[in-house]
Amino acid sequence: MRRSVESHLAYINAEIEQLQQQMEQLINSDPQLQQTTALLASTPGIGVLTACRLAIELPELGHVNRKEAARLAGLAPINRDSGVFRGKRTTGGGRSHVRNALYMPTLVATRRNPKIKAFYDRLVAEGKPKMVALVACMRKLLTILNLMAKEGKAWNEKLKTA
Repeated sequence: MRRSVESHLAYINAEIEQLQQQMEQLINSDPQLQQTTALLASTPGIGVLTACRLAIELPELGHVNRKEAARLAGLAPINRDSGVFRGKRTTGGGRSHVRNALYMPTLVATRRNPKIKAFYDRLVAEGKPKMVALVACMRKLLTILNLMAKEGKAWNEKLKTA
């Protein structure tokens, strides 16, 4: 069984390597995509793989406002109101691949990125559940990335965001 599992893992690792090479070729073939990926990857918490995924799966990044970007990624709060009833606000819809791609980098950013860490700590101190605070940080991170792509500037802690 061990040899079978090891051969299967070797096959999977070879496939991963091949896909990474194809991704690099795709990015290197398009100067705009290459520039956007480099800008996004300059952000603490965002790796090259996440930057590539965001640049490819969210090509509108940098061309829409922050609310539209959040809506496209499914990170915008949606009201569940009817008449006088006020329900909980939830997030959802949009491009789940983008939302899923932002989860782990945001988790890293709550520890490594000073701007996101301060925002997360403030929300948790105010009594927000940790997952709610994390989703809010995902939206904040996406807003920062959108602004960086719009202005064509790399990460800067003094970047003004709403």
